[in-house]
Amino acid sequence: MKIIEMHIYGYGQLENVKITDLADFQVFYGENEAGKSTIMAFIHGILFGFPTKQQSDLRYVPKHSTKYGGKIRIYHEEHGYAVIERIKGKASGDVKVVMDSGTIGGEELLKKLLGDFNKGLFQAIFSFNLHGLQNIHQMKGEEIGKFLFSAGALGTEQLSKAETILQKELESRFKPSGKKPVLNERLQALHEINGELKKAAAKNKEYESLITTKEMLQQEMEAINDSLQKMGEKVEKLHEWKRIEPIVKEEKWTKKELKQFGEIEFPARGIERMERLNQLIHPYHAEVISIGERIENLKKELEAIEPNLSLLENESAILTLLDQVPIMEQLRLEKQQYEAKLLVYDDQLAITKEKLHLSLDEEAIFAINTNIYMKNQVEVVSRKKQKLEEVKEELEERYRDEKNTLEEIEKDVRFAESQVLSKQERLLLEEQAGTENDKRDLEGDLKTLEEKINLYQQAYERDLAANTSMKKQKRLQFFLFEFIFFGLIAYGLFTKQWALLFLGVMGCITIAIFMVKSKKPLENGEMKQTLNGLREKEKLLKQKLQSAEYLDITKLENKLMQDNQRREELQMLKMKLKQQHSQFEKIVAKFEEWEVDSAQNKEKQLSISKELKIPEYIAASFLQEAFEFIEQSKSIYREKNQLLVRLGQINQQRAKIVEDLTSFEKRFLQEKGLDLHNSAYLLRNKLKEEHEKQIKSQERLGKLADLKADLKQKSQELKLLQTEHISLLQAAKAVTEQQFYKMGEEVEKREKLLERLNQLQSQLQYSLLPEHVWESYLPIHDSEELITECNLEAQHLQAKLKKLQEEHASIRYEIQILEEGGMYSDILHHYKQKKFELEETAKEWSVYSLAQEILLQTIDKYKNVHLPRMLSKAEEYMSFLTNGSYQKIHLQKSGSGFLVERKDHTLFEANELSQATTEQLYVSIRLALATTLYEKYQFPIIIDDSFVNFDVKRTHKVIELLKRLKRNQILFFTCHSHLLQHFRRENILSLEKGAVLDYLIEK
Repeated sequence: MKIIEMHIYGYGQLENVKITDLADFQVFYGENEAGKSTIMAFIHGILFGFPTKQQSDLRYVPKHSTKYGGKIRIYHEEHGYAVIERIKGKASGDVKVVMDSGTIGGEELLKKLLGDFNKGLFQAIFSFNLHGLQNIHQMKGEEIGKFLFSAGALGTEQLSKAETILQKELESRFKPSGKKPVLNERLQALHEINGELKKAAAKNKEYESLITTKEMLQQEMEAINDSLQKMGEKVEKLHEWKRIEPIVKEEKWTKKELKQFGEIEFPARGIERMERLNQLIHPYHAEVISIGERIENLKKELEAIEPNLSLLENESAILTLLDQVPIMEQLRLEKQQYEAKLLVYDDQLAITKEKLHLSLDEEAIFAINTNIYMKNQVEVVSRKKQKLEEVKEELEERYRDEKNTLEEIEKDVRFAESQVLSKQERLLLEEQAGTENDKRDLEGDLKTLEEKINLYQQAYERDLAANTSMKKQKRLQFFLFEFIFFGLIAYGLFTKQWALLFLGVMGCITIAIFMVKSKKPLENGEMKQTLNGLREKEKLLKQKLQSAEYLDITKLENKLMQDNQRREELQMLKMKLKQQHSQFEKIVAKFEEWEVDSAQNKEKQLSISKELKIPEYIAASFLQEAFEFIEQSKSIYREKNQLLVRLGQINQQRAKIVEDLTSFEKRFLQEKGLDLHNSAYLLRNKLKEEHEKQIKSQERLGKLADLKADLKQKSQELKLLQTEHISLLQAAKAVTEQQFYKMGEEVEKREKLLERLNQLQSQLQYSLLPEHVWESYLPIHDSEELITECNLEAQHLQAKLKKLQEEHASIRYEIQILEEGGMYSDILHHYKQKKFELEETAKEWSVYSLAQEILLQTIDKYKNVHLPRMLSKAEEYMSFLTNGSYQKIHLQKSGSGFLVERKDHTLFEANELSQATTEQLYVSIRLALATTLYEKYQFPIIIDDSFVNFDVKRTHKVIELLKRLKRNQILFFTCHSHLLQHFRRENILSLEKGAVLDYLIEK
């Protein structure tokens, strides 16, 4: 069996983990707590069931998931591929096995796949870990051999443990030369008490004499009892013979009579059957005639009570109609109510029309659009009209306030304008006051202009020098490049290399173009013009300074300052006036907007009033109320129409009832022209009569069918009886009934004799005397006399026994007095108690001794039958692991240990080997056990870090050995990274907490 893949739903820290494409040699690598032990436990759990709460094994219930369990896909050599799924359920989980062939099963199918292996045996043979090796480390020298032998037998140390436990139990109870074991102590105590008992008995010789006498009397009484028992048995047999003697003699006579009759061919119970047939045939014949007459009478009755089928066929329609007759009055009342309601609705409609001043009919009212949109429009127009009226009042109030404010501001502006200087007066003052200001400005401008002229002069001189130097450099460069390109032209002409010639010509043209472009006018021409302009401006400023006149302007400046203040105030008032004008215009604009909105609302109101067909003067003030009246009118019209429809239905229903009832009256009643209720009453009675006729007719038909069936049955039975009568005569080979009865009498006599013989034999069956002794008792003529003689002899023996019993009781009483009178009784009681305790302990010792004997016999059988084949394979593995240093493994001649032979033929016991060699021997035996004795069970071998104590060479050898095991899949779990170098990367899976990764990708 090979595990192909695993899907862990939830097991310990592993949740929803899938492991696919497991190799024949699969390595699981991970640090501690990465999940190696969890995967091993998962494999054991899926195959053999989850551990229960009562077991000590970890259950690995997931902490963060409700799913518990998973599934494993395997390949079985005999049954093919299968999926084993086990989830949370009963104690060990619910298991489901699905074969690729389509077979589905549970635990029974799984046991079949696993060869009835249980978890313990599987772990012992195919799953081993460091624990087995650690057991070797902890053992004493003499225990190692037994442990290895046990591992070779069962895969674990259980056999060794069982043998050790049995030996300890035996030694704790008894040792031949021991003192402390329980049996030794109790034997010694019993021996001491027996000595004390003998000493106490020696002191009382009379007691021993009485004991001897008592024993003799007991023997004599037993002999008499035996004689009495034999005598009683003899008397009992004689009584039994007395009881069965007439029966035995009658049996012999009956057998003699039966022998004279011989064998007679006659039907069983022939006479009885013939008489029964004769008794049945005549009544059957008379009954057949009687049934025929009754059938004719029933046919006549059926003709007389034939029902009206046409009426019955219309029964459901008639009953439905009759059920509707009582509601005629109800329909009349309902009609009156509806007519009253119609009058009320007419009054309401008239009132509504008066309020609306409309003369619209029903069709016109329903033609008016009163849907949700129109209702919303009416509400919007009404609300807007109300809002426009409120806005108008607010605007009129604001208009008055803003107009008053505007008039006050205009008055202030006119006063401020009268206080400000005229334009001509202000210009004159400004000219007079501006002269001093111009002189200061001209002096400042002149100084600034002179500084600017100096700066421009210096910059002009620097630019002029730089341009001259750059011009010289460019000219030198152009001449150098022209010389080079002329050289290329000359070289190209001389060597006739036209490419060089073309390159030289193009270079000369390019240089010439650059030289032409570089001969642009210098940019400092503009700077020169700017400098000349500045100098002319300087000349004009100097002329203005020389021609200016100077006045005292303090008074003028004060006037101008006062005028400036008044102008600022005027400007502020004008701005305020402007703002007020703007505010006033806004109010006016809002009035205009209000008028537009009011006109639009009136237009919309007019449109709605036209659509609703109501007058404009009503719409102007009561649009919403008018709309509600129209809606109310529609509602009243609807209800009125519904009432009219219902009235039509009521009239139609009443007419239909009357019409149908009249129709049925004409068809089925003899009376005509009756009122509604009488007609209904007579129809109901007619139905009842016809029903009664139908019931009677059906009863008669049922009886007729029964009689016909009886007639048929009786005729058939009569025919069968007549056939059986003829068969009886033929079976007895008789021609007439008289001959048949005569033969029957002879058969009856013979049957009585046989019956009597059976009764006699039945009585003799439980007799105390067996049949073979009856002949010996037949010669006895008077059994009563023999019984009397035996009773007399028994009385004599009983009298003698009574005398002996009285004497025995007297001696027992004397012994009791002696025992109660001293220490002897206590010692005797103590002796018997200790003897009982010794016997119980000896029983326990014998149980353990027997168990040890059975175990030793089992070990001997295993050593002689199964072990040699396993040891041969273990020697092969041991030789490979030790490079031939140890070649043979021998059994101990006695016991259950091994001797290991080195290549120099030196023998070692297991405890004499080094620790590492002992572990190699353990591994060899375990692997040999799996591959030989259990070779037909090709289960995966699961190994959990069992070689961590090996050095590098030993580790390499044991892994190489595992790789050679081709028949079994190897699942190798390790937390040591240095072991991974021995395996191919694609065969390694890396375990991290909660996940399984490919080792190659991870690295």
